[in-house]
Amino acid sequence: MTLLSLSRLRALLVKEMIQMRRDRVTFAMMLAVPLMQLLLFGYAINNDPKHLSAALVAPTQDRFTRAMVSALELTGYYQFRHPAATAAEAEALIARGDVSFVVTVPSDFGRRVQRGEDPQILIEADATDPSVASGAISTLGTVAADALSRELGATSGAAPPVDIVVHRRYNPEGLTQYNIVPGLMGVILQMILVMMTSMALTREIERGTMENLLAMPATPAEIMLGKVMPYMAVGAVQVAVVLVAARGLFGVPFVGSFWLLGAGIFVFVLALVILGYLISTAARTQMQAMQLTFFVFLPSIMLSGFMFPFRGMPLWARMLGEVLPLTHFLRLIRGVMLKGAGYADVARPLAALSLFVLIFGALALLRFRRTLD
Repeated sequence: MTLLSLSRLRALLVKEMIQMRRDRVTFAMMLAVPLMQLLLFGYAINNDPKHLSAALVAPTQDRFTRAMVSALELTGYYQFRHPAATAAEAEALIARGDVSFVVTVPSDFGRRVQRGEDPQILIEADATDPSVASGAISTLGTVAADALSRELGATSGAAPPVDIVVHRRYNPEGLTQYNIVPGLMGVILQMILVMMTSMALTREIERGTMENLLAMPATPAEIMLGKVMPYMAVGAVQVAVVLVAARGLFGVPFVGSFWLLGAGIFVFVLALVILGYLISTAARTQMQAMQLTFFVFLPSIMLSGFMFPFRGMPLWARMLGEVLPLTHFLRLIRGVMLKGAGYADVARPLAALSLFVLIFGALALLRFRRTLD
């Protein structure tokens, strides 16, 4: 017997090619994952977000105020979607995360400019994600001075320096731990729970015990709950570990309601385990289940706002991010832990997570019925 036979090697290569062609999920992942990474990193990722939503609180809309607003918009960072908000409305907008900035121009701003006194402007930035506000804040001083100089005109002398007071809301020191650590809870839960649950049915198929499971006098809903509920207990342990570490090791503040956060985590974990169960109805092997899990996990971590600013992504990437449970969970957990948000402030992400539970559950039951044929 020769050490290397080309005919035997050719036969093995043909066998492997045939097996690869039959495993369509693996073959598709080999093509889809690199293409998805290329598109996401090339087009969707932007660490210097522009056109950030802002609210303007200005009791007196004089020409100097309008000049300041126009100058801020020309920087490309600010987009005043709420140009006539009251202080209470602006507070609600930034608490819900609808705006990244609240610009407050005092009623005596124009009068102080004309008198040559030092006018003041207050800019409140949502610093739960420090990278979002850094670029927009760094341009304020030069922009303000140039805007007032143009408005006063060359004959009126130099414009007085504008005292811009920047208030970094919810994270005054700009610590990245405040942004990353709460988000890590969602990432860890998704990575572990979806992968573990996605192997629930595929493990039964590979071990040959699927027939015994189907012979049991149980409905598809009962089988699904029996598969996913143990992993919800695993998720509860993970949540406890992350919360203790967030507070004890990293000093992340917790200013909101624990019960509201617990309700949000429960709905999120339920959505994840049902998503994993849905994946298990489509995969035939545990390897395929892991591959499909990774295919869901990769866009979730990139498009949810965990690694990169959500508002810095193009519209199509934000639309994709909206159909990912992790995106809404990050808004909920950061709002409750860092902002002290109430139910009204997190009602939308909580409703979105509940909708995911219903959709994933319905699809999983339909897919399971098909496997019975």
